[in-house]
Amino acid sequence: MIGISKLYFGTIEESDRLRYRKGVHRRPVVVWNVTPACNLSCSHCYAAAAGAQKVLSTEQALAVIDDLAGFNVPVVLFSGGEPFARPDIRTLAEHAKSRGLRVTFSTNGTLIDDGLADWIRDLGVSYVGISIDGTEEVHDGFRRHPGAYRDSLAAIRRLVERGVKVGLRVTMTRANVASIPAIFDLMRAERVPRICLYHLVYTGRGKEIAATDLDHGEERAALDTIVEETRKCFEGGFPVEVLTVDNHCDGIALYRKMKAEGHPNTEKALELLALNGGNSSGEGIGCISWDGTVYPDQFWRNHPVGNVLERPFSLIWGDPPPGSLLDQLRHRKDLLKGRCRTCRWIDLCGGNFRARGEAATGDIWGEDPTCYINDAD
Repeated sequence: MIGISKLYFGTIEESDRLRYRKGVHRRPVVVWNVTPACNLSCSHCYAAAAGAQKVLSTEQALAVIDDLAGFNVPVVLFSGGEPFARPDIRTLAEHAKSRGLRVTFSTNGTLIDDGLADWIRDLGVSYVGISIDGTEEVHDGFRRHPGAYRDSLAAIRRLVERGVKVGLRVTMTRANVASIPAIFDLMRAERVPRICLYHLVYTGRGKEIAATDLDHGEERAALDTIVEETRKCFEGGFPVEVLTVDNHCDGIALYRKMKAEGHPNTEKALELLALNGGNSSGEGIGCISWDGTVYPDQFWRNHPVGNVLERPFSLIWGDPPPGSLLDQLRHRKDLLKGRCRTCRWIDLCGGNFRARGEAATGDIWGEDPTCYINDAD
């Protein structure tokens, strides 16, 4: 994640401790796809969530939570499918809270009625990310469900009214990049304090729309738009947390932009990017799927690294065998190929997104084609 608001505007944000400190990747944020069930069928779903598949039982899931708590993971992000489609999700979240874990949700929001919103508030959920992909017409097209925008917006309003920290989640493609200003307008109007703008990853159903991904010029233009819209929020007295996700060259491009502008925060931004270290798949972020399979991140689902039914997550993550994928990811600089191997920004980027590099080249260490940093930059 690239903290646009943090780097450019120097804000102090709740998640700073997860991104900008020595040893930041010592324990992973765990994305837990607790169910494949979903009431929508989104065109860019990385998990290609659909239908009935094997899932961990309640008892098995509670044991996973105990292990995660003992391993001192900083955050558990319940995702799906649609996490609120899992019948025992309240039991799991309540147990996670009781074990001292920071509980967050990634949801389409359409199932959050007043009762569920009350429960989220009363439990003390740290954060709820709700997907909004553009204007109503654009969003409903992405979600393949008329009325999805209306229902998601209603959930946002319910949570904001209850004082729950809620954020917008946006996946950028050519179909919706022109909607970024409108999404920020919505954010300001509804007083939503956070937004994460994701770059498309070519996995799950995302592979089917890879041709709609932004080209390099469009990515640069999108970053400029995001910075400008963030500036409007700050100048309007509404300082917000703005992040881009899944393309770590955004951080380098932002640094270069700041340097060209003579921005006073330029050197501090460079220091923070170095502390963060870029992509942390297999280190600072990990994924558990609905059947207990563990992956290096939530998008890279063709490379399982274990299963919690066979070995606890703490051991899978904390003691990977020499030469295993997790071990290699933690020493990736010597394995990256192409431009990545010799790039002077490698310590800030980490080789960008391996799932996308593999999807484009067939090689897990191949170049990520979405890197828009020129060799001269």
